[in-house]
Amino acid sequence: MGNFELAQVNISRMKAPLDDESFRDFVGALEPVNALADRAPGFVWRLQTEDGDATSIRAFEWDVRGTSGILVNMSVWTSVEALADFVFSGEHLAVLKRRREWFHRVQDVMTALWWVPAGYRPTTVDAEAKIKHLRVYGPTPEAFTLKQHFSPAAAARQGDPDWLCPA
Repeated sequence: MGNFELAQVNISRMKAPLDDESFRDFVGALEPVNALADRAPGFVWRLQTEDGDATSIRAFEWDVRGTSGILVNMSVWTSVEALADFVFSGEHLAVLKRRREWFHRVQDVMTALWWVPAGYRPTTVDAEAKIKHLRVYGPTPEAFTLKQHFSPAAAARQGDPDWLCPA
């Protein structure tokens, strides 16, 4: 997309802590699926600690709602198509199909996409604002979904200089 990259966040409300036996298969799939993402066409970056742990990121604490916690996944891609190709392919799709074993079914928006300037790495503050925006307004050029997405040009036409990064 040239001057823009696609940020995405998805959060899940856990049924049990990650160290619970019920999460064994999920935790076992994390490293191989993350390695596939890292090599996927269009992948740019994913949120993780300095030692490579993506599961210890703390955010969205306001959304826990009596669960065992929130698992945050955030990454940046070159395009909506590149992200969709990864999400709905191979090992990731196999894990995605089993998500109800580990995560609560919810009616709330749990995934948001938005455009960022190339090279910008979104923060969890950015991600929380995008999820909240999507929950209130539905898909707009500021925050959208895989099913209903917008171009960077549409987002830029919003006229708000902070449309890319709220923080």
